[in-house]
Amino acid sequence: MPIKTILVANHHLDSVGGSETFTYAIIEALALRGYEVEYFTFSKGITSDKIEHDLGVRFMSKYRYDLILANHHPCIDVLSHKGIIIQTCHGVFHELECPSKYADGYVSISEEVKQHIAKSKFESELIHNGINCDRYKSYKPVAKKLSSVLSLSQSKLANKKIEEACSQLGIKFNKLNKFVNPIWCVEDLINEADLVIGLGRSAYEAMACGRAVVVYDQRDYNSSKADGYMIPERITKCIVNNCSGRYHNLEFQVEDLINCFQLYTPKDANDLREYALENLNVEHAVDQYLTYAKTLKKRYGFLFLKYVQWQYVYQKGKLKRKLERQQIRRANREKARQT
Repeated sequence: MPIKTILVANHHLDSVGGSETFTYAIIEALALRGYEVEYFTFSKGITSDKIEHDLGVRFMSKYRYDLILANHHPCIDVLSHKGIIIQTCHGVFHELECPSKYADGYVSISEEVKQHIAKSKFESELIHNGINCDRYKSYKPVAKKLSSVLSLSQSKLANKKIEEACSQLGIKFNKLNKFVNPIWCVEDLINEADLVIGLGRSAYEAMACGRAVVVYDQRDYNSSKADGYMIPERITKCIVNNCSGRYHNLEFQVEDLINCFQLYTPKDANDLREYALENLNVEHAVDQYLTYAKTLKKRYGFLFLKYVQWQYVYQKGKLKRKLERQQIRRANREKARQT
């Protein structure tokens, strides 16, 4: 049966992060191809607003879909009865990324994720992060000599090291933390820099913009991790771990960052743009999803999956009521102490 209606789901769309911008890019690419696309999320916000207002795509309204592309296992439990559903697993740490047994197919965004979920007996297709290379592109050429660095790190400690390295070399430093000062058009800020520092999708978006890239951050769940200064030959290795810093597992200090900055050439930045066009373009990713979807069929019957949905909603409601009762008891105890 031909695919006409597609639902794209993400657990939350109330912030600007990796899975949110991934969801936006997939929806945009599908809509431009003429598919009837809708979206689902448990938490609406900045990204769902952009999906509705900029792309003209509305929230889930249909009873059935020809294909569902979903991130995060709670989405699978709630939506699997509505059609063939593929779960995309983006990481190896967060609980939301655990594969749901109620999906009909699985996609891993890196070889590391693919091997991780295979340990739980889930076989998956490897489809790398898809970047809209028409949106993320070079608006202005990089400088011949490194003059500006943008950090997309989420770590104060990492940014302190990066800023010190820039200071020692007389390089302009700027930073953007999606949890502190999020912006939607991050590509504009990327284009103001010659070199960008980040992990995963942040690094890929910078590559697509034709910027030089250093893969490094110092996150709470991942400690200090770096893969270093990127050239295409190195990316082919580091992409195995989603350019997370876990391939080389380097622990960067200020001196290491200075060494990376001194490797900078405009040619490397241009080469990264070409790599992104060939290997990270969302158009290629969509082709792979659609081809994979045609090989799948439902694993479970409709009535059973409706029961799974009911169980999820019931358990969530039960937990919510329990938390509300706890809040009331705490409020009553506080009121009693005050009297």
